[in-house]
Amino acid sequence: MTRNLREHILNTASELFYSQGIKTTGIDAIVKASGVAKMSLYKYFPSKDDLVLAHLQKKSAAMQDFFSNGLAAKVCEPKQKLLAVFELFEQLLSDPGFRGCPFINAAAEFAETANPVQLAAAEFYKEFNAVLTELARQAGAVNPEQLAAQLSLLISGAIVREQIQRHSGAIRTAYLAAEMLIEHSDDNHA
Repeated sequence: MTRNLREHILNTASELFYSQGIKTTGIDAIVKASGVAKMSLYKYFPSKDDLVLAHLQKKSAAMQDFFSNGLAAKVCEPKQKLLAVFELFEQLLSDPGFRGCPFINAAAEFAETANPVQLAAAEFYKEFNAVLTELARQAGAVNPEQLAAQLSLLISGAIVREQIQRHSGAIRTAYLAAEMLIEHSDDNHA
């Protein structure tokens, strides 16, 4: 029961943080929405910061699973796997509940560079870039780190654009730019 209660509190807080923002969501709102006593919340999460960091860890794990499973389902050559990342993001961005990237949102709310929330958001993107770098390496990119950085920028830009202007088609535009970058990233085009 304790694990379920902890997960229930975390799930409730995550939904509120994502839909309303982290700083605007107070502990009282989480307590009310989850239907638990404030002492129960503090038993599992001694501070709001602990709850926010748990929220980001939960989102990170969910994103890793989403991309691992999504890419594993794609039976294609390595260059196509890089493009499949954009297709997976297209699924995320088309969701009616889409409200931006939880890590970009958190980083914007906690802009201080040494803040643990900012560091957690940066760590997620560091790990995401490592995945893109490995895919770029498998695709034969001459400079996989540079290609990964370029693709990550395209994705981040598309996310922000879609958050600002829903149904903008930004991820499709990013996909087309990625095709060109990927095509010209190998030894044959260097």
